[in-house]
Amino acid sequence: MPKMKTHKGSAKRFRRTGTGKVMRAKAFKSHILSKKSQKRIRGFRKEDALTSGDVKVVSQRMGNKN
Repeated sequence: MPKMKTHKGSAKRFRRTGTGKVMRAKAFKSHILSKKSQKRIRGFRKEDALTSGDVKVVSQRMGNKN
């Protein structure tokens, strides 16, 4: 069986931490920022862990078996 190719779109959007969690960037930070509070905008900078239901699909697309 040939090797599985990494899905490049997923590889650019997600990263795996040392402990095995899959991290993603937060949405809603690109435009129409004037109505959003500074506290909220600062929160968009931080990465967030992927939900358990999505981890299996994303890690498979990134080329990881688990």
